[in-house]
Parts: sequence; C-alpha cells; structure tokens
Amino acid sequence: MKPGNQPTPSASVYKTVKDVEAHAKSRMEKVLSDLQHEMAGIRTGRASIGLFDPIRVDYYGTPTPLNQLATLHVPEPSLVTIQPWDVSQIGAIEKAIRSSDLGLNPTNDGKIIRVPIPPLTEERRKEIVKHLHAVAEEHRVAVRNIRRDANEALKKMLKDKLISEDDERRGLDEVQKLTDTYIAKVDQATKAKEKEILELK
Repeated sequence: MKPGNQPTPSASVYKTVKDVEAHAKSRMEKVLSDLQHEMAGIRTGRASIGLFDPIRVDYYGTPTPLNQLATLHVPEPSLVTIQPWDVSQIGAIEKAIRSSDLGLNPTNDGKIIRVPIPPLTEERRKEIVKHLHAVAEEHRVAVRNIRRDANEALKKMLKDKLISEDDERRGLDEVQKLTDTYIAKVDQATKAKEKEILELK
C-alpha cells in the first residue's frame, strides 16, 4: 500500500472538526514513519542493518524478511555479518542479497555471510540522492492527499449542517497547519539522509 493510502472514513463518521484533524494527523504520522522505514533501506557508505530490511529470502517457497532468518551484526563500519539460524539457508540468503539492487557482493564460509559495504562512488551517491528525492516526493504527495481528504470531509460536514462556517474555516486552517508541519518533517528527514549519503567517504 502506498503511503497515506489508508481508507478514508466517510464524512458521516466524523462527529466534530477535531475528529477530522485527529484522523488526518494519525494518517500523516503513518506517512512519516513509512518514509523513515524506507530511508533506512537506502544505502549510504556506512554499514547498517537497516539496509537489509527490504530483502526477502526464498524460504521454502515463501519470501521471508532476512532478519527473520538470521542474526545481523555490524562488527566494523564497512562490514555486515549475517549468521543464518538454519545453515542450509546460507545459499538462498546470499542469492537474495546479490540479486537485490543494493549492489553488494557477499561471501560465505559455510557458516556466516560477510557483506563488505564498499565506499560509494560520486556517481552512485548522486543516483541514490535522486532516488531519495523521488521517495520523499511520493510521501509529500501522500500528505497532500490526506489534506484533500480532510478538507472534503469538512466541506461535507458543513453541507450536512453538522458544523458552522466558522468551524469549517478553523478546521481547514488546522489541516493546513498539520500539512505544513508534516511536509517540513519530510523535508527535514530527507535533508538529513542526503547529508549522510553525500558526506560519508
């Protein structure tokens, strides 16, 4: 499910303007945590366990998150070790890492997988930043869609005479403030991640 695509209750579910605001806020919060989760999987030059979050391993025909099949460690800044709980899965885990778009080259000694995290080239950094901006924009759009849904709910409540025009105006202002706050949080998180990608040598 795309960020922010939780179903919107129909306006009649809302009793007050505060209900609309609270629902919009909780949906925007989900968009932000989805963004943070997605950013954890975006590679920087530093080894991190979060990098492997998106990886699914074919475990007896079921795509299974890597962290449910192995223990991951970062023994040094440019190395991740992966210790499968079931050693027979070592080949499947290695294959999943190789075929991911992380561009990593794992090796194994039959018991443990070592994944060196090579420093990023200037060109690769720029590609990653471009991808990061696309991800951030997707989440900004999700926040704006939530604003639209909330505004439509307020307009319907006014039309159904559940709230006054003043209430509607106040509600629209509050929803706009929420939108500005969450767009700023998306921008802030994106800037911090971009700095991390570009700075690390």
